[in-house]
Amino acid sequence: MASSIRLILRKKPNKEGLFPLMIRIVKNRKSNVIYTGHYIESHHWDEVERKIKKSHPNSVRLNNMLVKKLAEASDTVIELQTTHKEFSSKQIKKQIVKPNEEESFNTISKNFLLELEANKKLTRLGSDKPRINHVINFAGSDNLSFREINEDFLKDFITYLKVKRKNSPRSITNNLVVIRTLFNIAIRKGIVDSKLYPFGKGKIRIKFPETEKVGLSPDEVKKIASLNNLTEHELHARNVWLFSFYLAGMRVADVLKIKWSDIYDERLHYRMNKNDKLLSLKLPNKVLPIIESYKEQKLNDNDFIFPELKKANLKSEKDILAKTKTANKKFNKYLEKIAEKAGLYKKLTMHIARHTFGNISGDKIPIQMLQKLYRHSSITTTINYQSNFVHKDTDDALDKVIDF
Repeated sequence: MASSIRLILRKKPNKEGLFPLMIRIVKNRKSNVIYTGHYIESHHWDEVERKIKKSHPNSVRLNNMLVKKLAEASDTVIELQTTHKEFSSKQIKKQIVKPNEEESFNTISKNFLLELEANKKLTRLGSDKPRINHVINFAGSDNLSFREINEDFLKDFITYLKVKRKNSPRSITNNLVVIRTLFNIAIRKGIVDSKLYPFGKGKIRIKFPETEKVGLSPDEVKKIASLNNLTEHELHARNVWLFSFYLAGMRVADVLKIKWSDIYDERLHYRMNKNDKLLSLKLPNKVLPIIESYKEQKLNDNDFIFPELKKANLKSEKDILAKTKTANKKFNKYLEKIAEKAGLYKKLTMHIARHTFGNISGDKIPIQMLQKLYRHSSITTTINYQSNFVHKDTDDALDKVIDF
């Protein structure tokens, strides 16, 4: 008896009220179904034409994908007919659902996130998890295959992020970087052929957009440092900001982890949170009064200098990260008020301390020394970062042309 293969929409919805799209195989009056991993609302399904209606926002992409799946299923039946006299719908399904395709984008991404958590890369976990969810929600699938993530899929995804989610160019790029990372993992595991890689020359190019980095001038830093009309919270926020700036724009996560025991021989010794590097910096004289003002709160040598992590569960990286994020948000709120009191028009945040050090250092310090101060792993990173603040060559060139 001839076999039949057709697309169907299952009548039973999932917990979100969406209906699964499936391929039904019938052979000798016995049927088997293959889940495509995609779900839609029932009113988007054309029962007569057996396809998704144009009313669905991703109808073209999904219909193309379904046509391909049907074609693959039909090719499998033809292959079985030429090699076997008798075969069942179960055999057809088994032949279609190949073992190396069992690991979907969803599975690989889940393992990827678990690995980040196991390695305590919680900041990246917090950033990449929503980006992965954007992909899955856009695809509307709990079994998205890497074959489906082609150039057309990515172009539609970029439009979705830009139009629906109102993402910035940088955010869109970050989303694409995560997809590229997971695609490379899938290639290494043999889940998808490298020929299907959708990134690179002539395909989807990932280019980081230029971002404006604005730092304060020396006079603006002096204005902040000399303010007297500050509240207790504002004074504390200024202390943390200046501590960060005076130590080459130390990141807030590192600042809050500094303990009294990290300071000896007139130097600060600490392990960098971002890349686990051990560093030692001379304490500038301007930092000493700041440190001195917190001595009354010192419990012991192993106590934190700043109070934000004193009540943190130090055995829980999640709790430390949560309290750091809360503190950073609080600092930025008070820094905004400080900027107003200082009469600054520039935005003032904890991260601006790093930009300010870069802006004031300009081209005064050899790039190799700046690399050490910034704690960059690559000098290229330092060159690219510092290019935001070095304008002397272009300024001189402009003057030579218009100074007549």
